[in-house]
Parts: sequence; C-alpha cells; structure tokens
Amino acid sequence: MTGASSENTCPLLVPMLGRMWASTVGRLTPRVPHSQQFISFLKIHRYSCGPTVYDRAHLGHACSYVRFDIIRRIMTRFFGIEVIMVMGITDIDDKIIKRANEMNISPVALARIYEEDFKQDMAALKVLPPTVYMRVTDNIPQIISFIKTIIASGQAYATSQGNVYFDVKSWGKRYGVLTTIYPDTQDEVVGTDKRHGKDFALWKAAKPQELSWTSPWGKGRPGWHIECSTISSAVFGKQLDIHTGGIDLAFPHHENEIAQCEVYHQCEQWGNYFLHSGHLHVKGSQEKMSKSLKNFITIKDFLKKFSSDQFRMFCLRSRYSSGVEFSDDTMDDAKHLLQAISSFIRDANAYIKGQLVCDPVREDILWERLANTKVTVKAAFADDFDTSRAVAAIMDLIHHGNRQLKAVTKDAGSPRSSVVYGSIISYIEGFFNALGMSFGERQVALGGDNSAVLSNVIDELVRFRAKVRHYALALPEEADAVPMEGVVAAEGAKQEQKEKRQQLIQERKPLLEACDSLRGDLAAFGIHIKDRAAVSTWEIEEGGQVGQQTKKKS
Repeated sequence: MTGASSENTCPLLVPMLGRMWASTVGRLTPRVPHSQQFISFLKIHRYSCGPTVYDRAHLGHACSYVRFDIIRRIMTRFFGIEVIMVMGITDIDDKIIKRANEMNISPVALARIYEEDFKQDMAALKVLPPTVYMRVTDNIPQIISFIKTIIASGQAYATSQGNVYFDVKSWGKRYGVLTTIYPDTQDEVVGTDKRHGKDFALWKAAKPQELSWTSPWGKGRPGWHIECSTISSAVFGKQLDIHTGGIDLAFPHHENEIAQCEVYHQCEQWGNYFLHSGHLHVKGSQEKMSKSLKNFITIKDFLKKFSSDQFRMFCLRSRYSSGVEFSDDTMDDAKHLLQAISSFIRDANAYIKGQLVCDPVREDILWERLANTKVTVKAAFADDFDTSRAVAAIMDLIHHGNRQLKAVTKDAGSPRSSVVYGSIISYIEGFFNALGMSFGERQVALGGDNSAVLSNVIDELVRFRAKVRHYALALPEEADAVPMEGVVAAEGAKQEQKEKRQQLIQERKPLLEACDSLRGDLAAFGIHIKDRAAVSTWEIEEGGQVGQQTKKKS
C-alpha cells in the first residue's frame, strides 16, 4: 500500500512522523516518501475495533486499548495532530445472544450492561474516549445498503437460506493484501450454503427466537466483518488513515474489512495503515490471555491490586506491536520504575527548596543531558512510537540528575542550581502527564480521590518528626567549652559539660526512639522515611510489610 494521506484531511506542516509499522506490507514504511521533510495534514482519521459486549473486559483487552491510547496521546501532545477517532461497539453477536439466553435477559439489555462496564474500565485505566462510539444496532439500515452495493458489484451472493456471503474467489489476488493469505482454489464446502470455504458472512439468516431485522434477503442480522466496514465508511468515506486493533484481528477480520471496503468504494486502497498490538501472554505460556482459554484477569480485579499508572508503565516498556508477558515480576519492574521517578522528583524538589544541600552541580552537563533527552524522545516516538526507547532516555536523564544530588554537604551556603532541576522535573512530569500518567502530589503511589490530601498529611507528619529529631540531636559540642584560668578549673568545667551532655542524651533518648519507632511503623505501611543531614524525605513502596504479610497469610 502507498502512504497517501486522506483527501479529507486539512493541511498543516508538522514534523515528519518518520516510520510507522504498516502491516499491509510487513515492513517499516514511511508515511510519505523519504525525499519529503514534512507531512501536510492537520487531522488523522482513525477507526478502532471496539469490544463485543457480552462479558467484562480483561487485561488482554486493556493492554491493546492502553497501548493505542498512548499512541493517540503521542500524536496529539508531541506532534500536534488532531485524532478523529471512531470506535465500533459490537452489540449483536452469537456470543451476546448465547450469554443473554443463559442469563434470561434480552441481548439488548445484556449489551448495554457490558457496554457501560467497558466504558467504566477504560475510564479507570485513563484511556481517552473516542470522538464517538457507534453501535452496530444503530446502523442496521446502513449495513444493509452496504451489502446491497457489494452484491451489485458481483462480489457477494445471497443464498436460498437467507444468508449473504462475500465471494472471496471473485476478488482474486486482491484478497490477502494485509496478511498475504490468498484464496485456496482447492477448498471444499461441507455442511454450509457457501460456494467456497473462505467465503464469509455479510448477513446471517435469523434462527428461531433470535433478535433480527428485516432485509431484502429475509430476517437476519449482520455478519461480524461488515459492521466495521460500514461504520468507518459512514464517517470517513473511502479513505481511512489508521485502523487499530489486536494482532488476532489482522486475519480474518481486518483482511475482510479491506476487501469489503475496496469493493464498496471501488478504490485501490481504503486503509493507509493497520496498527496491530501484540498479545498479552500469561507468564510461562505462549498462549494469549483470552476468555476462551479461561486464563484471563478482569480489569476490575487487576485494579484491586495495581494502579492504572503501573499498568501504563508496564505497557510503555515494550513496543505496541510486540507480545508482552504479564506476571507479578513484570508488574514489579513497572512499579520500581515509577518509584524511582517519584523518588527523583521528591529529591530534586527538596534540593530546589534548600532542604537537600549538595555540592555545586555541573549545570552545563545537566542542560546538555536534558536537551539530548528531548531529541531522543522525539526521535523514538517518530520511529513507530518506540515508547521503550523514550522511557529509557527519561530514566537515563534521572540517573544523571541523581548522581549530582548524591554529593550531600553540610555547607548550607553552597550555591544551588534550582533552574536546571526545575526544568528537568517539569519535562519529566510533562512527559508522563502527556502519556496519561500523573506524578503530581504523589498520585502514582497513593492513588484514590484523596491522594493530594493524604500526601500533604504525610508531609506534615514527616516535617514534625524531623523537627523533633533535629532538637534531640542538637547537643552542645565538647569543644564549645569556654577556656578558664588554670588546668584544674578547665578540667572541672570540661567534666561538668560532659556530664551535662550525657544527661541531655539520656533525657532526649526517648524522643529519638519515638522518631525511630514512627519510621518503623510507617515503613510497615509502605511509607519509607529517609533521614538526611538537614531534612527528612519520604517515599511510597506499595504494599509494605503489612501488605506483604497479609499476602503471605492469604
């Protein structure tokens, strides 16, 4: 397929996105020829296959939708491209009908329940909603009209049983451009009214007591593939910029969509790019997470243990097109990255406020590192949305920032480089905020609606403990004794001061013990206090000793 942009898009010069994975040709392909320095478009038209709403969404679904949400945010926030996105909702299907019968409710009621459940899950994962959701059942007349046009073109046929099929052989070598799967001239048809084995349903005749609609071929309902073709064409016409979905949809779903749309629109190329997300695998298995394999974790159950930011970091650590293994270990890796980022931001803010006193830093090195990071991140995103390389660049910047914060000194008058650290914090927070994550007010670690309040409460508690600890440690030095005439008098004063100091140590010992006890108690809940020369800071490690002990008992 070529890289021509939609003629419905408006012109705007933006930096060239570089390369996106075009499944249509199985290799990295430039959006426009290499000779051009810019792409001229303001809007991207994107269609996303949505859920079949018969049950709760699981983590495999979440992985795909979060990954494509990240890509959408990259386009809008880093490249200034408006994404007009349509998501189709399959609200009539064999699985929906079967589940509704089992629950003794109507298929429409079941679909509405799980459609709303899906939207709640997406909101909990911070996935931006599409520009518009479009249900299959709201577009039945359009689907019937779409099928009639394909029949009139000679690429589909109706049977005596009331079914309508796409004639794959009639489309010849044009079928299979996405996955290079071509019609087999030797395939046989057994127990069906199809002409050929690879023909697929555009319209399914209704079975007794099934939800159905009237059509020229009798009562029935749409086939699966025709839904997305009709809905995307109704909104975007004969050219689509980007189509997204899981890799398991490449064949037959997306392959069949292409055939249907190119027949309907009589065009050489309907979709410019098909972006497919890799499977989410369960640890130790090559099988994808799916309901049919009964190895799934619902999104709601997952979010009882982990946060949406932790899952988003898990997704950022690999390319959207690659398979990824889900396990406690991989989630712990994501958590540790978030904790490292949060810890750096806290330390850098403490340095800016003068609470963390360091030797003079090499500003020139940090400014250069920050500039290089920005270039690397933009280049990574322009190279097929390589989020893993972008995150690695951010972590490298944090590493170099941390190195210069480790040179702690007691010289409170040491000059501070607040601006460079403020700029680094601003860029890092902006980077993750743009991708749908939040480090402000420690929301990553704390979570919940009251995270900012709880963060401030802990701040005040740690600050009060630091004052108590500082008072308990503020003892007079032995060398501070005033010189007196005569050795005997001097020795006597020195002994008196030593006894006074020992007395103060004993009197203030309970204060230090209380400070240590509080630190230990908070650590049990995952709140770790770090005592420094001039200030104490804190960070969250989710779970803590209490959570770990509870986990072991369960």
